Amino acid sequence: MEPSSLRERYGHLFGVLRERAKAPTKITEENVYQEANKNILPIMDGMLADNFLPGSRIEGLDNFKSFLDQVKSGKRGLILMEHYSNLDLPALSYLLRRDGGEMGEDLAERVVAIAGMKLNEENEMVRAWAEGFSRIVIYPSRSLASITDPEKFAEEEAKSKKINMASMRALDAARKRGQVILVFPSGTRFRPGMPETKKGVREIDSYLRLSDVMILVSINGNCLRISEENPKDMLSDIVSNDVMVLSGSEVMECKKFRNDILAGLEDYEGDKKQIVVDHIMNKLDELHDNIEKVRFPPKA
Repeated sequence: MEPSSLRERYGHLFGVLRERAKAPTKITEENVYQEANKNILPIMDGMLADNFLPGSRIEGLDNFKSFLDQVKSGKRGLILMEHYSNLDLPALSYLLRRDGGEMGEDLAERVVAIAGMKLNEENEMVRAWAEGFSRIVIYPSRSLASITDPEKFAEEEAKSKKINMASMRALDAARKRGQVILVFPSGTRFRPGMPETKKGVREIDSYLRLSDVMILVSINGNCLRISEENPKDMLSDIVSNDVMVLSGSEVMECKKFRNDILAGLEDYEGDKKQIVVDHIMNKLDELHDNIEKVRFPPKA
């Protein structure tokens, strides 16, 4: 099938999405936690099934099981995942449920993603697609840094503090319910030719400090590529078929991971939090590269 934009390929679904959507159009400190709308999920699953080529799969199911077992024993779980498109979270949920049996269903049900306000406020269709999955909405520091007007900055800074404090309370409540927090450590989708979009944001260190165990998830393949002509319009993203392979790393203890890195930085005077996050991104790159070597296995 010829590549086409999200708007062109799935515009016929906009009507039913509008009917099923219920997420608020504006984020306040009262609505940062957004429960998954199960009426949206079948539409997302259908889109993924349309575009995932044979060979698409999830690797490391034993690692995901170990992670879930530790979460069920009371540990605070964190998923750190590569980010290429707005289908990344739907793909993880879909493949866990499709390939992971009861374990996959259980883990997918527990996932709560950290999402920027843009997904809720910029476009009603993007908001509707995101609504199929539980989310805690934050005000990203990257968005605040882009404001140049001093008066507007002060106004938005106050707003960001209220929203992000509410988000931290929502995160704590979610964990007490046995839910798992999923974060994209780059904070934005990777854009080819823009290596800065794959750099981890230093705030991820805080998620490590507030978690007990983590699993890294690499994504190989991409069925929804950012449009070069309209990179800011998410409905202009290009839909294409691909072999999608998501892979879970071995489970790691967050405290030990941080301490092992910090132990070698005693005399380092730079940003130690960023160094910790850089290590995470390096591990994700390594996992990604290893899977890419086997994504298209040679024919016998």
